[in-house]
Amino acid sequence: MEVDLSIQPNCTIVEALKKLDQTAEKVLFVTDETGKLLGSLSDGDIRRYILSRGKIEGLVSECYNKFPVYIQETEYSDELIKKIMLERRIQVIPIVNSDGVIQGYKNWSEVFGSERLKNKQELSIPVVIMAGGKGKRLEPLTKIIPKPLISIGEKTMIEQVIESFRNYGVKKFFVTINYKAELIESYFKSISKDYEIEFIRENDFLGTAGSLYYLKQKINTDFILSNCDIVLQVDYSEVYNYHVENKSMVTSITSIKHVEIPYGVVEIDEGGIIKHIIEKPEYSFQINTGVYVLSSGVFKYISEETYLDMPVLLARLLENGEKVLAYPINERDYMDFGQWEEYKRNLRILGE
Repeated sequence: MEVDLSIQPNCTIVEALKKLDQTAEKVLFVTDETGKLLGSLSDGDIRRYILSRGKIEGLVSECYNKFPVYIQETEYSDELIKKIMLERRIQVIPIVNSDGVIQGYKNWSEVFGSERLKNKQELSIPVVIMAGGKGKRLEPLTKIIPKPLISIGEKTMIEQVIESFRNYGVKKFFVTINYKAELIESYFKSISKDYEIEFIRENDFLGTAGSLYYLKQKINTDFILSNCDIVLQVDYSEVYNYHVENKSMVTSITSIKHVEIPYGVVEIDEGGIIKHIIEKPEYSFQINTGVYVLSSGVFKYISEETYLDMPVLLARLLENGEKVLAYPINERDYMDFGQWEEYKRNLRILGE
């Protein structure tokens, strides 16, 4: 059964984001009341709108693509749709009748099965994975097994992270370790791998950025920094190009999170007088995913073996006039396996 991918221009961007979260696709079809195709709205269209306006609020009419790719049902053939998908790098194409009304759509998996769309660009920069923490949010399991080695399906958590970057051609990984470091090193010595991995041992727990000090002499290019419990569905080549084109010192990949307060929120004035009550309000925020693209210039802001978390480093960069940018992705494209509820929820999404 096809999922309804249609949305109307007067819907809000937040509504569009939610609808994208509910589907496995990366695009919606903008239609009028009769179902006539007016345009398309991808997560990239929304991202560009948010970055240009600096806000999530707005209407679909402000950012959708008014020149969508589609196929007339009278012209449809498997060969034609394959050709268009490959040439235009499109994963979903609507099929319309002579009046332009959508009759259905075809997605990549229907046409090509399990074959993946090849990435536009491979990355030659290294990835640093922070894997030194104690994983307290996953206790008591992490009392025995270090968090990076907890299984997600048939692979460990850290292997899932590595694989998400291998899909973009990354071959060099630095992994900072501390807690149960011997177990992590031993595991990787016991498996076959088609990439290079170098372990960096912390002498003390140095936070989410402090151990970058050990890499000052090892990395002289841009690089990606990731926590060991985060898997993103994102085109890393696009993120990297955005980082380079904007000459950013750090680009933080953010996720748009929708939070509903299950109570009436009371706002009061002086003297305790109630101004108004907002019943079960919902808010949308950009949250930090823990994955970044960094320029090698950040190393000059990191002191020797000093505890340092990324928010403090980012604040330090901003205070010194450095450019720090956000690259927002949708909520469904962000998987955090670092705490029990999220771990279990994401396993259900993956069908494990």
